[in-house]
Amino acid sequence: MLKPFAERSHEKMKEVLLHPEAEGPQIHYYMIRGGSDKTNVTVWEVGTVGGEYIKTYGHYHIGHLDETYNIAEGEGIVLLQKRKGEDSGNPVDDEIESFIAIPVKQGDRVYIPSGTGHLVVNTGKVWLVTFDDSPVNMEEKDPVSLPGHADYEAVKKMRGFAYYVVEENGKPTLVKNPSYKSVPEASWFTPEEYSQKKI
Repeated sequence: MLKPFAERSHEKMKEVLLHPEAEGPQIHYYMIRGGSDKTNVTVWEVGTVGGEYIKTYGHYHIGHLDETYNIAEGEGIVLLQKRKGEDSGNPVDDEIESFIAIPVKQGDRVYIPSGTGHLVVNTGKVWLVTFDDSPVNMEEKDPVSLPGHADYEAVKKMRGFAYYVVEENGKPTLVKNPSYKSVPEASWFTPEEYSQKKI
């Protein structure tokens, strides 16, 4: 039986929040998984939790798998992080080699290379809606929230990404996650600048 629909609850998201004790919406985001034949659609709730913008859980891809996110509605920030040792096959979870933040809006697209951790934050006042081309094995026990190509455990262990995106004076600001041993300064790119960057 295929399970294309899923949601990420506040209870589950507490594992990766800056302030897990803060109140938040019951559901942070919704997913419709397309498997290998259709695109995947994700819809983010609006607002903040303890000052942190609503985001996806975040994960790394297992094996050689890239994907492209297309922004259908709203605005947000795509966060990309690469662990040290990623190229050797022995990544170090608490040491980040590079961290990139890409503000996005409707019509933008962002390519995510293999091995790059990624999550998306809704910084706007309306639903953030994306569609992506990541394949999902629909035969898994829980294919929607934990696709077999994705590693969520490394993110869970570090209580989130290397930076949290918080609202400060009405604008998004990056705050370092103290769980990490080594984190570089974040690099900001527009989607156009990032697409021309040597990956």
